[in-house]
Amino acid sequence: MKDDTLTATLRQAVVPAAALLIGMTALGWVEPLAAVALALTVGGGLAWAASHPRQIPGQTFTPPLAPTNVAAEVLDALPAPILLLDAQRRISSANEAAQAALGRDILRKDLAVVLRQPEALQAADLVLSGQVPHAKAEAAMTQPLRTHYAIQVRALPPFNPWGAKAIYALYDVTAVREAEKMRADFVANVSHELRSPLTAIIGFIETLQSSAKGDAEAQERFLRIMDDEAQRMRRLIGDLLSLSRIEETEHRRPVDPVDVEKIIKDVKNALLPRARKKGVEVRLTCGKGLEPIPGDKDQLTEVFHNLLDNAIKYGRDGAPIKIKAAMMDNMPGVRQRGLCVSIKDSGEGIALEHIPRLTERFYRVDQGRSRAMGGTGLGLAIVKHIVNRHRGRLVVDSTVGEGSTFTVYLPL
Repeated sequence: MKDDTLTATLRQAVVPAAALLIGMTALGWVEPLAAVALALTVGGGLAWAASHPRQIPGQTFTPPLAPTNVAAEVLDALPAPILLLDAQRRISSANEAAQAALGRDILRKDLAVVLRQPEALQAADLVLSGQVPHAKAEAAMTQPLRTHYAIQVRALPPFNPWGAKAIYALYDVTAVREAEKMRADFVANVSHELRSPLTAIIGFIETLQSSAKGDAEAQERFLRIMDDEAQRMRRLIGDLLSLSRIEETEHRRPVDPVDVEKIIKDVKNALLPRARKKGVEVRLTCGKGLEPIPGDKDQLTEVFHNLLDNAIKYGRDGAPIKIKAAMMDNMPGVRQRGLCVSIKDSGEGIALEHIPRLTERFYRVDQGRSRAMGGTGLGLAIVKHIVNRHRGRLVVDSTVGEGSTFTVYLPL
């Protein structure tokens, strides 16, 4: 009974202390790894005190059997993988997150068996040798999935539950690194998309100022091309601004009721002249009892305008486009009642390997054809973000040689 009392006392002391340190870390008052090291030091002190009680006349105490259990529970509660290293760089302890990420059989193994990156090992060696009190590094692991870790190593005081020499923490920064890469790719793509038409315009201006200065026919032809390139830049900048506005509000779902049937009819009427130029008939079928959905009228108009515009541009001349709208009790992927709108063309179709990337910014199946038709490479990215804001789903089905169907599911 007295053993249980001491263990409970130890638990009640360490866990709140650890919780306080974690809270201070979250507020930015204490560096994460320093907070863990401090928690282990506090835990070690309390563990030592519990195992060396003050002798009171007439009373005897037996120290708790496993004072490190409480400190281990504190480490297991931390979301980041944490390793404790001895003086020989062996892993003396690992929390639950570390074992889940690095393997269940890593205890008592050299760190080099688990992490093979020289920079990650050098950080541990510098701290264990006493050259520096703490060190940082980065490492990338490819199994089972590619993961980027920011590593922090800090020396531990000798007074800790395990007698470990250093604490080694790995923070998953995969999302940050992927975001940085996406941002770099985005800037590169935007620069390329703007540079191409701008270079063409500058070239034609120079020609008009020199060799074509008195050639009226050439001037008319060059000015027409310059106008096309300027319009291309205008569309690109417009789509970029539209995408930026959508992303700013994507986490807030619209609540105003919207008549999607009217939106689809308005979009069809707006694009009808373009469809007639290609001899394309747009057939609209609306089921009975279409209910209003919570949505943003302007954004949903943009969704169906982009999808129908693509169907007209990439569909075969003279082949019909079919639009269907109907209520569904259990929409796939959404699992609730809502509205389903599909737009089917009879174009060349899209190969299966391209479908997962269709909604990426600037991704084009046929870059030359897309640019020739005035595409910016952002239309389907805009559609995806708008549908996400409405908590819906975009599904693409396509067969090469037969055509494609883009289906939008919008929940009530």
